[in-house]
Parts: sequence; structure tokens; C-alpha cells
Amino acid sequence: MTSLLDHPAISGRYLFPQDRRLARPYIAEVNGVKLACYYRVTDPKSLTLVHFHGNGEAVADYVPYMADLYASLGLNQLLIEYREYGGSSGQAKVFEMLGDGQAVMQAVGLAPQQAIVFGRSMGSLYAIELASRQPDIAGLILDSGIAHPCKRFLNDNYLNSVGISKADLQAAILEHLDHRTKLSRYRNPLLLLHAQHDGLIDVSEAETNYQSSNSERKRLVKFPVGDHNSIFIENRREYLAALQEFIQGITASPSIGWL
Repeated sequence: MTSLLDHPAISGRYLFPQDRRLARPYIAEVNGVKLACYYRVTDPKSLTLVHFHGNGEAVADYVPYMADLYASLGLNQLLIEYREYGGSSGQAKVFEMLGDGQAVMQAVGLAPQQAIVFGRSMGSLYAIELASRQPDIAGLILDSGIAHPCKRFLNDNYLNSVGISKADLQAAILEHLDHRTKLSRYRNPLLLLHAQHDGLIDVSEAETNYQSSNSERKRLVKFPVGDHNSIFIENRREYLAALQEFIQGITASPSIGWL
């Protein structure tokens, strides 16, 4: 199956492969493609963070610093690398990669109930997709997430120049990247983290995702300082506290700390 979303003029304006590599990646083979992921199990009984990074990042950017922080929160980690990023083979394509997260989880034998899925920025596309495919995951976290995928492509002049109709692109987005519908079907814990002054993905996108979700336990944390790329750096203490509360709400007392 193919999609207009994988046209070079679309995926090429959304995905920016980075060549930073892990010294010792976990290689997961998915449909003939080798993904250079990071897999770390500290405690087999603990939950595992399944992480999708932003489009200008690579898994290597999260190791060891962020990986160690996640471990300090009691989480194992499965950091998914995208095709053509960080030593992975294949080509980076928006639609073609939608099933990669689920495939890597199956490759390592990770049950959905043991996974907290995390998507940062563009990675929210793949986190939301995974939550849609595996609605029984333990939890979903969106950092600077997107509510309206590929919004930047709906430019008549640009689309006309590459021979793509706006109607066809809108149809492809609705078919494969309908976050409103996907989140409406997700009912497990949801945490949204967003900087109020994010100049790349407006905080209104987080508000839309919050409203779209039918999660019985959901929380939106808006940080008054920082922006899209400094949300963690500028809010480290509050950011980690929100993660810790979210994890504890799942593992200990599900009714505590949720709105």
C-alpha cells in the first residue's frame, strides 16, 4: 500500500534524516529495513518507554543523558529510530513508517500493557498511531505534539508547483493522520506537555489534542517559559515532576493527580 504522504515533496518537507549514530544500537528488522534503535531493560517487571523523537533529532541525541533520566524514573527504554536516521536503512517516508513502532515492539516481545508511548513534536504522529493500533498501552505522552498533521503542506502555490492537488492531500491526511479520531478512541492515561510560547507548533494544538481525547485520565501541562526546542531545558524540574506523577498514577494509585 502506498500513500501520497510518501511523495518526496511531502515527506521531504517533513522528515529531515540525521546521521548521528549510537555506538551499539539495537537493530530491529522491519519489512526488510534495519532500524538502529536503543533498547535498555533495567527491570523486566517495569514499564517500558517507547519513544519517538522529533524530525530534526536522532535517537543518539537521547543517549545517555535522557536515557539515564528515564531510567531514574523506573522505566526501561525502547527508543525507536526512523528509517534513514541514525544508521537505519530505508527511506524516511511519513506513511510507510507508521507501523514501525508496533513492529519493533513485537520484535523485542514488549506487550502493549507494559508500554508507555512517548511522542515528541513530529514523533507525536507515530505515538498517536501506535496508541490507535494498540489502545491498551499503559499510557501516552505527547511533548509539543501535533493536532493537524502536514498543515504546512496545504499551500496552494506549493502544491500546484509539484502537481499535487490540495483535495488529494487533504484526503490522504484524513485517511492516515486523523488525530482527532485516533485520540477519541484512546481511553487510557494521557499526558500532554507544551510550551505556551512554542513558535513552531502552537499550544492550541495541544489543547485540540486534549479535547479530542476521550481518555478517562488526561492532563495538559502548559509551561510558561521556553519554546519548542527548549521546553525541557527551561522547565527541567517541572517537566520531570509531570512525568513522575504520570508514571506513578499508572503504577501506584491511578486516581491521584489527574483531572
